[in-house]
Amino acid sequence: MKCVKGLGFLWVAVLAAFFALSACEDSSSASSDETGTSSSSVETSDLDESSSSVDKNSSGNESTEKDKSSSSVKGSEPAEVSSSSAKETKNSSDSKSSSSVKTDDSSSSNKDMYSSSEMQSSSSSVKRSSSSVAKSSSSGEYVPFDHSLTLAGAYKVGEDAYHQFTDKRNGRSYYYITITGKDTSGNAASVTVMAENLNIGVDVLGTQDQTDDEVIERYCYNDDTTNCDRYGGLYQWAEMMQLPSECNNMDCSDRYDPTNHQGICPDNWRLLTYDDFYIILNANTNDSGIKGLRSTYDFGGNNKSGFSLVGAGGRDTWGGGGFLQLNVATYWYYPKEFIVDGQMLPAAGFTYINSQDKGNKDSYADSKEYGYSVRCVKVEN
Repeated sequence: MKCVKGLGFLWVAVLAAFFALSACEDSSSASSDETGTSSSSVETSDLDESSSSVDKNSSGNESTEKDKSSSSVKGSEPAEVSSSSAKETKNSSDSKSSSSVKTDDSSSSNKDMYSSSEMQSSSSSVKRSSSSVAKSSSSGEYVPFDHSLTLAGAYKVGEDAYHQFTDKRNGRSYYYITITGKDTSGNAASVTVMAENLNIGVDVLGTQDQTDDEVIERYCYNDDTTNCDRYGGLYQWAEMMQLPSECNNMDCSDRYDPTNHQGICPDNWRLLTYDDFYIILNANTNDSGIKGLRSTYDFGGNNKSGFSLVGAGGRDTWGGGGFLQLNVATYWYYPKEFIVDGQMLPAAGFTYINSQDKGNKDSYADSKEYGYSVRCVKVEN
């Protein structure tokens, strides 16, 4: 029995030791689980905060970069936005037939924003339909230029001097103003004229002439459509006149009235003439000569006339067709030709930043194949 009792005590002791050991393991396990959980919680929290911090910083940088891009496009100049970085979706087509220009409901549009490399790599897809489509600035995409920035203040030209109309061919709106001054005879006269450059047409590269007589064609400075949005299109003389492209190399003076020619202007508008320009230059509000016609916005003027010329530059013929003098000069053709040294050349006007040189009624360009800006004048009934 002692042996049995001894074994019973031992059994009890073994059981007691077993339960004690089990309790210790459970406690250790619980402690380990709590410690693991706490450690995991701390690590997860640190990782989340670190990740969140990185994401926030990345998002902030991206937002800042995008805002700067949008700001530089809208606040400074789309000229600095390459066509490869600013994409613009367009639809509808342009028409250059005489009926399409003379009909308000004729449809036309501006060009898709394709990158220069895409345009140059394609042998036949140079021309695209075009029209401005607003983009969200929050996404960093191109935002159409605000043309009110180039206009004169009310203290210069009066309250409500500017109005807007929409060209039904492509839905683009333009500011215009009525300017009163003196004509070439010194008599009081007025002209209602666009306060921004015309922008319509199917895009062609600067390396090509505008030779498709079935559609209106345009150049965009540096082949970048954001420049057309801000500065307007650039047009060869025959294109502006909406005459066959052969008129760039021959006398076509018997095909139009130099005092009243619509050309590529919208219905009820006509091309600017030198006489119109003279009235604007001698506006009642302008005592600053040609400086009073240039915008204060990046073009060195005081814009006392309200005409708001911008430094659109031009398309040259050198090197197969290059662009030059953006924000330095602007040029425009008149619907008129001269015979100079046996060659029929187009009348033209121009102005440079910080210059008083304005040309005169006998000023001309030595080629009809440059790309110049176009302003239109409202036809008075």
